[in-house]
Amino acid sequence: MNDQYPSKDQFFERLGSLADAMIAAYGKDFAMGAMILAARFVAEGKPAGDAAPGVIYTGERHGSFGL
Repeated sequence: MNDQYPSKDQFFERLGSLADAMIAAYGKDFAMGAMILAARFVAEGKPAGDAAPGVIYTGERHGSFGL
C-alpha cells in the first residue's frame, strides 16, 4: 500500500459523493453518462498534454462530446 495517496476506500467515498451531487443537480442519467465518459477517458490511457481530442467536455466545443 502506498501511504502517499488516500486509501482506495477513500477514493470510492469521494466518487460516491460526487455521483450523489451530480444526481441531485442534474439527474441519474447525467451522472451515469459523465462517469461513462470519465471511464472511457481513463481507458484511452492518453498521456497528459496529448494533442488528440479527448472525450471529456472542456468547454471549448459547444454541443459536442468530443467523440
